Amino acid sequence: MMTQGWGKSIILLLAFLLVIVSPLLAASFGAADISLSQVIAALAHSLLGLGEVSPLIERIVIDLRLPRIVLAIVAGAGLSLAGSVLQTVTRNPLADPYLFGISSGAAFGAVVVMSLMGTSLLVVGGNVLSWSHLSLSLGAFVGASLSILLVLSLSGFGRGNQIERMLLSGVATSFMFGALTSLVLYFSSPQAAASVLFWSLGSFTKASWLSLILPSVVVLLCGLVFIGLKRQLLALQAGDETAHTLGVNVVKLRLGVLLLCSLITATLVASCGGIGFVGLMVPHLVRLLLPRSQSLVLIALVGALFMLWVDVFARCILANQELPVGIITAAIGSVFFLVVLRGRR
Repeated sequence: MMTQGWGKSIILLLAFLLVIVSPLLAASFGAADISLSQVIAALAHSLLGLGEVSPLIERIVIDLRLPRIVLAIVAGAGLSLAGSVLQTVTRNPLADPYLFGISSGAAFGAVVVMSLMGTSLLVVGGNVLSWSHLSLSLGAFVGASLSILLVLSLSGFGRGNQIERMLLSGVATSFMFGALTSLVLYFSSPQAAASVLFWSLGSFTKASWLSLILPSVVVLLCGLVFIGLKRQLLALQAGDETAHTLGVNVVKLRLGVLLLCSLITATLVASCGGIGFVGLMVPHLVRLLLPRSQSLVLIALVGALFMLWVDVFARCILANQELPVGIITAAIGSVFFLVVLRGRR
């Protein structure tokens, strides 16, 4: 037991250090050739006023690359936490915000808001966080909440039959909201449809320091709530009857946690579009590293690292253009899903 505790602490510390160091390395990748020393010099000049650096390099590093790196970290941590918690409360290792229809519902709500208020919502600029961006997040949250409520109504609120039917209900809900989103895009202008389509595939290109405020606060607060509810979540993982015996209000806890997962997913979808399968893959990868670990902090750190380097890969794989992040995660995640499904057979 002592050895396992030390092993967990070492892996947690290593992941934390990698999350600190990786942004510096990732900021050196991109269309413009910038070295690690130039990244450090830009940071030193911007934060401390030390040294000299080209204004162009400082702008690329500080205003363009670092915001998207931070957004990738926040998105990876948030989606991984949501996926892990969903797998716990449903006792289904295949649970994921994407597969449960939460992402599709959030995307539908966001696309409806865009269609009503214009594609300028895709850009957040200026010196204040625009009301339009908050409207986009609110629309995404409404869509995600509707998706969760529909899944729960289809699977049943009772403790007995809810778990068995929830995943199938989520897949059906995902297809339904996907069809509704396509219908809204069909009646949109070609330019608006093209812009929304690229956004829906997942991208961090529109990241800015001000646009990071909302997703960072939401992911941090929801993560703290999940950590505070860790004992109740572990009791729920042991079974509804066991949790009920231990004094846990199963229906209330499950509904509250699902709404928090919807809030995280909706906020991230509004910020960077639909990115699937991260919540499925990362918790399983952490369990492979530490089979008996239930550390939400480690899951968040690994998810942040995974999303950060997937974004770097998306920026560098094609010359003079960027591949949407959601395409890469969907390609990897679909294969991962089949592997997990085969293992459960």
